[in-house]
Amino acid sequence: MESIELRQAALAALCICDPDEKCVAVERLAAAECRVDTTAVLSSRGLIPGRPSRPELVDPRLVPRRALGSKDGRAALIHALAHIEFNAINLALDIVWRFSDQPESFYRDWTRVAVEEASHFQLLRAHLRQLGSDYGDHTAHNGLWEAAEKTSADLLARLALVARTLEARGLDVSPGLRDRLSAVGDTDGARILSVILRDEIGHVAIGSKWYHAICQAEARDPVATQLALQMRYGAVKARGPFNHAARREAGFTEAELAALTGPRE
Repeated sequence: MESIELRQAALAALCICDPDEKCVAVERLAAAECRVDTTAVLSSRGLIPGRPSRPELVDPRLVPRRALGSKDGRAALIHALAHIEFNAINLALDIVWRFSDQPESFYRDWTRVAVEEASHFQLLRAHLRQLGSDYGDHTAHNGLWEAAEKTSADLLARLALVARTLEARGLDVSPGLRDRLSAVGDTDGARILSVILRDEIGHVAIGSKWYHAICQAEARDPVATQLALQMRYGAVKARGPFNHAARREAGFTEAELAALTGPRE
């Protein structure tokens, strides 16, 4: 059997444009006996991330919001969530191939994240089809990947500003979205949101684990470092309300939670 190198395979999966093919490639990463070359400095020969020609990517302000009381409104929400999860697959694959010289468990952790994000995307896409729509039928924005591009040369910033800021925001908003879907009778959508929330706590915990490990190794204060990185990269400070219970499960310390709310609270 040919030996598969995990980081090179993650890069190959990242370059795949078709969502179904990308998900299959990610699942193979989990099933295969992959070796990990932690020291290799890889380069992409093609455009990344690979993604389909649709959805059309527009300014976030131009993505329409619709009421959940209508089928079309629920489809628009599920499409937005599916797009987030598709981006999350790419983000997990990107961190695996891009950053060298990390412990092998770092790459294994993020591969598991990619697998679970692919599962979330597939659940949401199937539900979207039940609503008479499909991925690509609505407009979307590219905010998550733009943050990845800004932090492409800085692993600590990637962990702080993507994993522990943008992705952690899902911990705050998912319970409310789940309850709103349940209130309008979309029990399947609510169930999927519960699965995603459960798994995303684990994903943000992985981000916290490696963020804190680097801060400790470099004798950095995690709170001060987070604030400094936000300023350096022009990141928008997270706004409440915050799901403190979920964030604690995901590895946020009390000092970090206090810094989120700030002196006003």
